[in-house]
Amino acid sequence: MTKRRILIQLDTDAQASVFDAVVAIDAGAERLLQYANVKPEQVRDLVHGAMYTRGPQDLKNTAFFIGGSNVVHGEQVYRNAIDAMFDPFRVSVMIDCNGSNSTAAAAVISASRHLDLEGSTALVLAATGPVGQRVAKILANEKCTVYLSSRSLDRSQECVDQLLGQGIPAHRLIAISSADQLWTDKAIRESQVVFGCGAAGVRLMTAEQLEQATELRVAIDLNAVPPLGIEGIGLTDKGVQRGDRVDYGALGVGGLKMKIHKASVASLFESNSRAIDCQEMMIIGRDILAREKTVS
Repeated sequence: MTKRRILIQLDTDAQASVFDAVVAIDAGAERLLQYANVKPEQVRDLVHGAMYTRGPQDLKNTAFFIGGSNVVHGEQVYRNAIDAMFDPFRVSVMIDCNGSNSTAAAAVISASRHLDLEGSTALVLAATGPVGQRVAKILANEKCTVYLSSRSLDRSQECVDQLLGQGIPAHRLIAISSADQLWTDKAIRESQVVFGCGAAGVRLMTAEQLEQATELRVAIDLNAVPPLGIEGIGLTDKGVQRGDRVDYGALGVGGLKMKIHKASVASLFESNSRAIDCQEMMIIGRDILAREKTVS
């Protein structure tokens, strides 16, 4: 008898996300177990409870989804969950705190439809936020030179240092401060793609700066709350051509983000050994586009 597909939702917030729960069920989870306010030190016992209640042959029908608004805590929960497992008692795990992984993957894939990322230069605005960090990481892994911008140069450099610790080559990462006009202008002049990854309602690039960016081929703004992060890009823009540049707004990226989120949850039940983060979501997202292209 086939075991039911159980998804165990570990959320670091005081109340587990309703959004993540609904998406999980729509993606094929037959039973959803929710745990809120999860601390990293609690993870091992929760994981062992999932590992030992089914035989190894049935563990592909048990999986974990890690979410919550605190990305740092979520990543520790993710690492602790993986560290708690050993062969043959493994279950698949996915992390998408605040949707940062699926959003970053969708944004970079959208840009790659119009630009060869390898060898190009990108500017990531608000690069120290959850989505910005992941966009920068993916771009660097795609062999793109990345300017990481934030209001504080120290915070930008801290983000660079974290990526260096993950094996990203130093020559692909440049920390700048948005308060330094000379470096900001240089990054704008040199970049072929820009990503606005700031907090809701924070303007990161003016329309004048956008027009000065003559090398830009793609501009993506992930802020859905007015004033938008990049002035001149519409919330619903999805591959809108403006001169030599293609624009995407938050809702224009959102459709692919949701497809990646759902497909990632569904893929958890394909085996008991998946570990899905932003890089794995890039693979999943590209597979989605390839299938859609084949069908069309």
